[in-house]
Amino acid sequence: MLASHALLIGVAFGLTFTLVMLLFGPALLQLLGGRGNVLAQAIGYIQIFFGGVVIAWLMNTLAGILRGTGNMKLPSLMVLGSAVCQIVLGGTLGLGLGPVPQFGMRGVAAGSLIAYSISASIMAWYILSGQARINFVIKGLRIQRGMFFDILKVGAVSCFSPLQSVLTITIFTRMLADFGTEVLAGYGIGARLEFMLTSIAFAIGIASVPMVGMAIGAGRVARARRIAWTAGLVSFVSVGLIATIIAIFPDLWVNIFTDDPGVRAASRQYLHTAAPMYAFIGLSISMYFSSQGAAKVFGPVLAQTARLLFVAVGGWWLLQHEPTAANFFMLAAASMVVLGTLSALSVILTRWGPKAAPVPQIRPALS
Repeated sequence: MLASHALLIGVAFGLTFTLVMLLFGPALLQLLGGRGNVLAQAIGYIQIFFGGVVIAWLMNTLAGILRGTGNMKLPSLMVLGSAVCQIVLGGTLGLGLGPVPQFGMRGVAAGSLIAYSISASIMAWYILSGQARINFVIKGLRIQRGMFFDILKVGAVSCFSPLQSVLTITIFTRMLADFGTEVLAGYGIGARLEFMLTSIAFAIGIASVPMVGMAIGAGRVARARRIAWTAGLVSFVSVGLIATIIAIFPDLWVNIFTDDPGVRAASRQYLHTAAPMYAFIGLSISMYFSSQGAAKVFGPVLAQTARLLFVAVGGWWLLQHEPTAANFFMLAAASMVVLGTLSALSVILTRWGPKAAPVPQIRPALS
């Protein structure tokens, strides 16, 4: 029953994003500085991808349902397989490899949706075949507001975290657009490394959710916190180590994408400045997922809000003082430190576990 309600929520959110992006997506892309063929390709991408984005919501909802049953292996394999399929299918359809015609960015979007569809279908079959510990209620499903509330009291707040993250990147991209396409492309190459490395922290954080949840359910709050801090440390070190190596030797990453001297220079500068701070992004992701396991996500989400405000206010201040691209790269690096530090602080300051029962006051008997 709860799984069926989760699927309904996923479908509703997916259709909402479809409606919003198809109506306002082109205007948003223009606001970000898109022009000419670049704008046309971007619009083509959002028309295809957001036209079917409900599939992505379904895939992630099904993965979350399976993780809730204690099955970490299958959803992890499906998400990883989906990422690999996106590269293969998106590249084939986008570039037109072999006998396949070239569809450009529309092909890249279609490749992503096909990959999501495959993963979602496999997980749905696994659940419907009875191999999971739960099943969907299809016939005679009765909508219960209490179940929606149980899901959304954590999920609704959690939705603000990725939304704020995307908004932060959007604001930052718009500010960098004034420095030209070379700087913007250089930042994009560096940001791509961030997305790839944070998948490590994502995997570690996802694994911590059921562990923290079971410890909290058993009343072992100290153990739950040890799990959270262990996961945070592993994320911080693993992401930070790889990112620092790339910061010292940026051409290991830049050579994969471009030979353009201007773009290469901008990429190197961004990676030298910001890449070592990716460790704090890894820490924040791990703290966020551990807090999900404890059903206390407000603090990490508020940390995202602080980062968003830091970038917006800091960017506005820089624009008043004739900044260089390097100044904005430093702003990005500082915002990562703010996010990671505040996320960790929120876990320290937030009470986990049930509230302590009040101690009854014993009054002396009157003689």
